Amino acid sequence: MAAPIAMMELHPQNLGFAWRDHEGPFRIVTPQQARDYDELGYFCLRGAFDAETVARVAAEIDPLEERTTEFLRGQPEQSLFIATADQITFTVHIVLHSEWVKSFCAGPVFSDLCHDLIGPDARLYWDQAVYKKPEPEREFPWHQDNGYTYIEPQAYLTCWVALTDADEENGCPWVVPGLHREGTLRHELTPLGWRCLDRAPQAVPLPVRAGDIAVFSSLTPHRTGPNRTGATRKSYIVQFAPDGAVRLDSGADGARVEHPQDDPSRQFPVLIGGNRPAAE
Repeated sequence: MAAPIAMMELHPQNLGFAWRDHEGPFRIVTPQQARDYDELGYFCLRGAFDAETVARVAAEIDPLEERTTEFLRGQPEQSLFIATADQITFTVHIVLHSEWVKSFCAGPVFSDLCHDLIGPDARLYWDQAVYKKPEPEREFPWHQDNGYTYIEPQAYLTCWVALTDADEENGCPWVVPGLHREGTLRHELTPLGWRCLDRAPQAVPLPVRAGDIAVFSSLTPHRTGPNRTGATRKSYIVQFAPDGAVRLDSGADGARVEHPQDDPSRQFPVLIGGNRPAAE
């Protein structure tokens, strides 16, 4: 591994993790993209969605995000945890409110990515829109998605769908190559969210155009920078996990407690035996 990175420790529940490399045949990723995912922890799927589809996704999300913003404006300091009304909002579980977006998440692009990078049986795990508005100079901390909520298997799939162009000026993703192969790192809570690293000299930006997907592992440390422009940067984050994934907690007696991630209202199958489920 390259130069040491401050604060890197393994999560206490991360015992005996081993990354599994991916082999074809692939449905949507190229062999080089699969190698990049295995070796670096990320790649960009360019032009995954056309302009009409991107516009429809945003049109479905925008009214829900406006409700989120209004809710935040009613909170002390117009904030709740890491969300702030006129800086950054997180609008969760879009699939519960839009049948069109639910179908979008179950569509061939995502099911093929799941086939190639998860396996023959996969479910939607989480979905949320993140709207980064013009904001002060602050940066979302380095974190892994599995550091927020610990899931087994640790490695699941994050698809960061760009609804507007994103670059270093308005808050595109940055990632740390290679660390995903260590499994989940220990995280600490900061005022801006959970953090697993306090510096990452090897980090690289992932500028994306609307319709691109930044594809990375739940174990890839990443963050976004501030939005220094006058327009809102919009993204829709869709995550998929292997069927049978569980959230791990500790009970009152310290025993391991497993919570299956199969809520039928939102964590629906996108692949069963390698095939997309028949529409109901």
